[in-house]
Amino acid sequence: MKRKELGVAVVGSGRIGSLRARLAAKHPAVRFLAISDRDPGRARSLAEQTGADFHSGDNFEVMTRPEVDAVFVSTPEGEHAEAVCAALEMGKPVLVEKPIALTLEDADAILGTLKRTRGTLRVGYSRRFKECFLRAKEQMLHARLGKVVGGTARVYNSRAQAFSILERDPHATPVLDVLTYYVDLMCWFLEGNRPVEDVARGQSGVFKAAGYAAHDVTWAIVTLADGAVINLGVSYALPAGYPTLGQSDRVELLGTEGTMIIDDDHMEHVLYSEKGIPHAYVPGHQVNLAFLGSNTAGDWALGDFWGPLANETRAWLDHLATGGHAAHTTPQQARVNLETTLAIERAAATGKSIRLPLET
Repeated sequence: MKRKELGVAVVGSGRIGSLRARLAAKHPAVRFLAISDRDPGRARSLAEQTGADFHSGDNFEVMTRPEVDAVFVSTPEGEHAEAVCAALEMGKPVLVEKPIALTLEDADAILGTLKRTRGTLRVGYSRRFKECFLRAKEQMLHARLGKVVGGTARVYNSRAQAFSILERDPHATPVLDVLTYYVDLMCWFLEGNRPVEDVARGQSGVFKAAGYAAHDVTWAIVTLADGAVINLGVSYALPAGYPTLGQSDRVELLGTEGTMIIDDDHMEHVLYSEKGIPHAYVPGHQVNLAFLGSNTAGDWALGDFWGPLANETRAWLDHLATGGHAAHTTPQQARVNLETTLAIERAAATGKSIRLPLET
């Protein structure tokens, strides 16, 4: 298999951008690494940690470097469109964090640029790269469940992480920022079977009292094109000391010839420590009881990062270096995911059934 060396720019030096950069720095195909952030000091600090070749407080400066031929966009969700479109205009392949954007207008601007430039773009739905969900996809490829007629997915987390996300962007609600993972998983498992209707209900309380419009709990019923019915639920308002360090979830698929249940709550590996266990996502926050393995992105162990985000990052760099298969979410599917979650929020707000596609 032919291999090539890569020059990589990581745009955004927050938690996920930092992980991408540290993983890229260790990848054998990466010969040049550039890092940017709107906070130049943070970009400089990450560059020092990773041994990056260049850093800047200007995203466009790192993308335009002649050594750079691929870009990770890890900016806040509402800032994706500008950086993604700029990289595509430069002819550079992009992996952008999920969701593709927070509005359909921004998503369509990205897709329009992609079509015009004939570029390469994938979206970082890292749950696809968790081993249990990779195994599940393999079973779906073998059609072992027969025709899937229904399913469910629900995800829980503590309000400590939700407030951290909402403080960064009040529009990045648990539905748009988290439940989108499970819309993507279900559409991936039932590939080609598009959502056509959403019904949803939400309950306000903790977040409303803090000045945010997000619901504490949202439950939705999503009907797919062939009539399959999927129940989706999210609560990121559990007490701050709840033991999950990222996501505790459960996914079920019901078919005419089989059933698949994926218990991803992580209650099988519990740690209690009176010293406290630091939360990977929320600086300064710790818990005494933790579900180990629940960190959404993965975990550090023995000096390396392991888990879904590491698998996803390495798979993308492998794809760029060798041309091998990439299971990453397409931008077209990412738009469907965004449209579906926007419809869930609209259904919860209005109490009405919302048909898809949405009018823009």
